[in-house]
Parts: sequence; structure tokens; C-alpha cells
Amino acid sequence: MRFRTPDHEPVEINLIPLIDVLLVMLIFLAATTTFMRQQALTISLPQATAQAQPLAAIELSIHESGRFAVNAVLVNNPDLASLTLALQQASEGQKEPTVLIRAAATAAHQLVITGMQAARGAGIARVYFATQAND
Repeated sequence: MRFRTPDHEPVEINLIPLIDVLLVMLIFLAATTTFMRQQALTISLPQATAQAQPLAAIELSIHESGRFAVNAVLVNNPDLASLTLALQQASEGQKEPTVLIRAAATAAHQLVITGMQAARGAGIARVYFATQAND
């Protein structure tokens, strides 16, 4: 004896109550969520002004390949100690030495930081950056 399943209509899922519940949940989440804009660091961006270059500035040129030049003289070893020594020698006899960093636009950021560290190690407190005006 075989059991036969009765012929029923296919089961249909009614989606209207599901959509209603989801809309109520969406409205609840939107009403209770607070939107805050958080920043990891509070920074104030620098302002650029058209000032004249310092008269007795030591020029530190940074090439994109990692080479340094102090007052158009190549530094033999492109490391922090050699660069610091070259800046100390260039700043001898100056009351308040300043450094003007001329870095290539495609130079690595670390090279600029190394130049700033070398200036600090040489006892130079004033560091300027050369830029090119957009025409």
C-alpha cells in the first residue's frame, strides 16, 4: 500500500509582514543612532604667505634618488650622521642659522624627515621649505 500525499497548493511565503518588520527596525535604528564626526587628531593646517627667502639660508637639496646636497655640495654618504656634520660645517659662524629645504616633488617623505632631523642635530632651529608657485 502506497501512501499518497494529498495534492496541496504550493507553499507561498508572505513577504509583506517581513518587509513591515524590517522597515520598523530601520526606522528605530535611524531614530536612535547618533551621527558624530570624530577625528583622530586635531590639527591646524599651515598658512602659506609670500615671504622673502632668508638671506643667509643654508640650502639643503634633496633629490628623488635619496642624494643630499648642502649649499650645492653633494654629501658623500646619504645618512643622518653625514648630513648633520655637513649642516654643522655650513652653519659655523652664523648667529641664527636657517635651512631652506628644496626637495624634489617625487622625493620620499622619509628623506625630508631625515633632512629635518639633521638640521635639528646640527642645532639649527629655523627650517623653511621651498615651493614652486602654480602658474
